[in-house]
Amino acid sequence: MLEQTGPVPHSPLDQRSFRDVLGRFPTGVVLVTAQAAHGPVGMAVNSFTSVSLDPPLVAVCAANTSTTWPAIRATGRFAVSILGDQHAELCRLFSEHGADRFAGRRWARSAAGHPVQADGPGWLDCEISAIHPAGDHELVIAKAAGGAVTDSAKPLVFHAGRFRALVA
Repeated sequence: MLEQTGPVPHSPLDQRSFRDVLGRFPTGVVLVTAQAAHGPVGMAVNSFTSVSLDPPLVAVCAANTSTTWPAIRATGRFAVSILGDQHAELCRLFSEHGADRFAGRRWARSAAGHPVQADGPGWLDCEISAIHPAGDHELVIAKAAGGAVTDSAKPLVFHAGRFRALVA
């Protein structure tokens, strides 16, 4: 039997309180990269999830204000590099506007030619299947065409506004 208590305290759901509530849900962090005509482009994303096993689909959310996403979207495909717990600084770099994101690090190339993090836990090559407007973001559905597990590192996790480490 359900034990009843009084009402749960709440406040109006403005943008800040919405972010605070969702910040309690831990998320993984990935890099979304592509080889564009003018060179490699990429961005850090924590709105990433698997959607389907058959066919293998993933979802990524890209902000409408992103200056990087239009270049990735124009290629029609991208790579996802899953970040390990040693990549917090790299993630911050990929979140900075105007940063030279690819300098000074080892990058591998996926089968489709996209830069992938050489020392990350894994990566996927993806082809964009659909893009849906979703508020101040675009919801991108992409088919995973290839990928690999490349390291056994613990994943980079974002929770309550900070990077966190998983404890075994």
